[in-house]
Amino acid sequence: MKFAITSKGNPTSNALMHKMRAYLQDFEMVYDEDQPDIVISVGGDGTLLYAFHRYSSRLDKTAFVGVHTGHLGFYADWVPSEIEKLVIAIAKTPYQIIEYPLLEVMIRYRHGGKETRYLALNESTVKSLVGTLVMDVEIRGDHFERFRGDGLCVSTPSGSTAYNKALGGAIIHPSLHSIQLAEMASINNRVFRTVGSPLILPEHHTLVLKPVNAFDFHVTIDHLTVMHRDVKSIQFKVAKEKVRFARFRPFPFWKRVHDSFISDD
Repeated sequence: MKFAITSKGNPTSNALMHKMRAYLQDFEMVYDEDQPDIVISVGGDGTLLYAFHRYSSRLDKTAFVGVHTGHLGFYADWVPSEIEKLVIAIAKTPYQIIEYPLLEVMIRYRHGGKETRYLALNESTVKSLVGTLVMDVEIRGDHFERFRGDGLCVSTPSGSTAYNKALGGAIIHPSLHSIQLAEMASINNRVFRTVGSPLILPEHHTLVLKPVNAFDFHVTIDHLTVMHRDVKSIQFKVAKEKVRFARFRPFPFWKRVHDSFISDD
């Protein structure tokens, strides 16, 4: 089996990365950064997001596993003291594959040109370059509302515990193939009105944002921020691809939610 390791880059994570690489090669596993069967992320959730985007072109062939070296990681279920146990599990134990849904973001432009497609593991946000974001929101081709506010966030179920939660969105179990739209400081008064609540859309529904009076936007894809100009529309839906996690032991979603947000331990 071929493997690769990504590190957060701090001394602790780098030391663990080198130790794990040596251990796994002792088990005659092959280190291959280009075509790994399994990618080990050492750091935090940001490190795993980086690894996901690095290998997004081979999601059907690569599985991910995370080791957290700081605060509890939502995607990373192993700790540094368990490195030897994890190495033996990777080298000797058949692992279970757990798949999570992803968000597809498609940006189209007013004067033609090639559309831009992204995949997000957590979320995508849209904000105007200056002032209030004004967007017509369409669901399944029908106009739903005209949004005015700071911005909009569209998240995956696994990403619902990240920025979406801070915006008051619901936490969604990753077995539900869906996307969620959450508002950032919407303007609601006697003149302007939005639904004011997060919307959860099933996988056969498509969400489209259409600019009203400005066409340049900051769009984030997980940790990446890109400015897009002359935008005609931004489309969101559940992607056909999925992210694959290698599980060597149970890692229940609701336990992660509890441990991340409620537990004092």
